[in-house]
Amino acid sequence: MAKVDLEKRRLTRLRGYAIEQALQRFSTDYPNFKPAEIVASLCAYEEEGNIGDVLAKMPADINGAPYTTLVVVDGGDDRTAEIARSFPGVKVIEFPVNLGHGVALQVTYRYCINNGVKYVVTLDSDGQNDPAEIPTVLAPLQNDSADFVVASRVLGEDKTSDVVRKTGVRFFSFIMNRMTGANLTDTSTGYRSLRVSMLADVVDRLTQEQYQTAELLITCLKRGWRASEVPTVWHPRASGETKKGKNWLFGFRYARVVFGTWWRER
Repeated sequence: MAKVDLEKRRLTRLRGYAIEQALQRFSTDYPNFKPAEIVASLCAYEEEGNIGDVLAKMPADINGAPYTTLVVVDGGDDRTAEIARSFPGVKVIEFPVNLGHGVALQVTYRYCINNGVKYVVTLDSDGQNDPAEIPTVLAPLQNDSADFVVASRVLGEDKTSDVVRKTGVRFFSFIMNRMTGANLTDTSTGYRSLRVSMLADVVDRLTQEQYQTAELLITCLKRGWRASEVPTVWHPRASGETKKGKNWLFGFRYARVVFGTWWRER
């Protein structure tokens, strides 16, 4: 048992060191920078073939309000960070090593909490989400009808061809609705808007390095925050391959997170 604990402590400290290095570079790159009250965040791991096209489609404003585009580059050996930095106004946090999508999102949330951000919108960097929909995804937060808004490909249109993944979306939505009392059609999407005061309430409870969507949603719902949905058009990945792994492995790991989080928050 002691060896397991020592290994966990070592990995935790290494992760913390990598995050600290990334944030120190961010402070050096953007001295005295203060984000807008709205942040649009993209986490990216080796997406040099897609990130530029996504950033080029970001709206000029969100429902008339200014916003900050934040790209968190989760390590990797390609030009993702370089391409993101080439866009005027885009701010980049770059991890020196790959830490996992969940860790990248946790760093995003803490950055927003610590810097007075009011709302954060998260979307994929692989071209599956249309940035033009960001105003629609954020609107329920701005009119105070929700704290957590999910962009649902079930309410909208899913243009991908993976029948197994589509079935999994509906299956896990059914399970999570039974667990939480919610009535959502798509509980595994990363395209969403979040009230930062809600994130401040739950961020210390988040532990997943990957497959963090279920953990965040279940935790927020169990703590009484309001969730709603808007339709989205879900596009096939623009280029490259998914980082989520084969369907059976993704399903197993996702299920483990769903039931583990429910047990913790019950």
